[in-house]
Amino acid sequence: MLCAALGGCVSTNETISFRTTNPQQQAMMRDGQPALVSRQKNSLVLVRPASRQLQANGRPVFVVGINNIGRQPTDFVVSQVEATQHVGASDYGMQVVTFEMLQQEEKNRQIARAVLAGVSVAANSYSASRAGYGSYTTPSGRSGTFYSPTAAAIAQNNAAYQNEAVIASTVETGQRNMAMLEQSVIKDNTLMPGEWYGGQLHIAPPTEQDGAKKSYTIIITVGQDRHVVDIAQGPAGT
Repeated sequence: MLCAALGGCVSTNETISFRTTNPQQQAMMRDGQPALVSRQKNSLVLVRPASRQLQANGRPVFVVGINNIGRQPTDFVVSQVEATQHVGASDYGMQVVTFEMLQQEEKNRQIARAVLAGVSVAANSYSASRAGYGSYTTPSGRSGTFYSPTAAAIAQNNAAYQNEAVIASTVETGQRNMAMLEQSVIKDNTLMPGEWYGGQLHIAPPTEQDGAKKSYTIIITVGQDRHVVDIAQGPAGT
């Protein structure tokens, strides 16, 4: 509402495209979305955006699938993933946002939600505590106050139910968000021969380039294999 009133806040959607970097890679479409398959000696990696469009200045999120095509177990370690933005002749590192970072962010949001819920509960309880009090004025002009225990009890019972619902909703939202992170975000993993593993890879937002497409590279290391993923990100339709 504030953005609409000010008329200066514009939400721009952007899209992703992939560029092959060697003959062992293939750019393709998967379920209507761009994707890249990269094959190395002992591993195969499939990368695609987690959503059809990205919000400008938002974190790019990719779904990464890894297949161990070697004969030995191999490790994937998130800290070995590298991301670099290319601006002219210069390169700038982009932070890979790990599961632990996302988990801490969600904990911080839970604290903020708990504070807001506490304020709401306190205000609701105070309002209920005053519900039994009232005032009156007679036709003769006489005025006074009164207290109704019945009205106070009803209001306080209603407030108790409402407060329990607010607290339960806050707790449920936090638990649901934590479970989603646990299930969706990629983590360190040892892949056995023939095993697939994958999840979401979150990257810090690339810097704006005055409306031009942003170019960056993600290097995904699986064991001794290095998969170089070149990405162009720009406004939808360009």
